[in-house]
Amino acid sequence: MPRGPVDMNFLFTLGELQRLVRAYADRQAARYGITRAQWAVLAKVERFEGMKQTELAEQMEMQPITLTRLIDRLCANGWIERRSDDSDRRVNRLYLRKAARPLLAKLTGLKSELTATALDGISASDANRLLAQLEAIKENVRNAIAAAEEDARKESRYG
Repeated sequence: MPRGPVDMNFLFTLGELQRLVRAYADRQAARYGITRAQWAVLAKVERFEGMKQTELAEQMEMQPITLTRLIDRLCANGWIERRSDDSDRRVNRLYLRKAARPLLAKLTGLKSELTATALDGISASDANRLLAQLEAIKENVRNAIAAAEEDARKESRYG
């Protein structure tokens, strides 16, 4: 359903916002000697310690070779370690090293700073409403992707 100026600006504004936030986060993360991508890997491993490297690549929508390079760097810095899986020696599982914990604490503070900067001048209730609306938009797009994939499967079966 067309919505006038929203149709013209919505996707461009989201794209530009994403680009600006990434650039700002990259600059700020550099203060701690880390990239935004490395930060994202550390945060995922913190939440899901022991996950397979292949699972992490899937979750982060990254090519395995790209993730391998990031993990190599994080291992070299002493922040992550790879451990072989007990049941399959070909599988690497990822764990945080003790040295990563203080860095992650600093990065949590940085995340709060970045959020505060982005939401400056926006009330808490408006920020919460915006977050809920963005979650709804994300779900709409997820559902559209799932429906398109289902249509493609049906077409290839019967087509």
